[in-house]
Amino acid sequence: MQFPAFLFPILRVLRNFYFLTGAAFVVWMLLFDGNDLGKQYDMYRKWKELRNEKEYYESSIEAVKHDRAELLSSPALLEKFAREKYLMKRPGEDVFVLVPKEEDK
Repeated sequence: MQFPAFLFPILRVLRNFYFLTGAAFVVWMLLFDGNDLGKQYDMYRKWKELRNEKEYYESSIEAVKHDRAELLSSPALLEKFAREKYLMKRPGEDVFVLVPKEEDK
């Protein structure tokens, strides 16, 4: 089989031992290694998910700190919070909890 003359340098490079070894190494690292492309993608996706969770929790912490400072600054707000959130009452009081009726579908 006769190849065109411009293919001889390309074929010579493709048959070179160092090129073949390098190509095998790249294939091994991309597909078969413990840190292959699939695992790298999974770790990147998990990292993004954890970063988003971190942002959510940091904003939640700031909101809780703000609420805590607000509650500790005023006894009236603390009492209101305790009554609404934890259904606490004074001795001799009756507490009625109204629960909205769920609609049947």
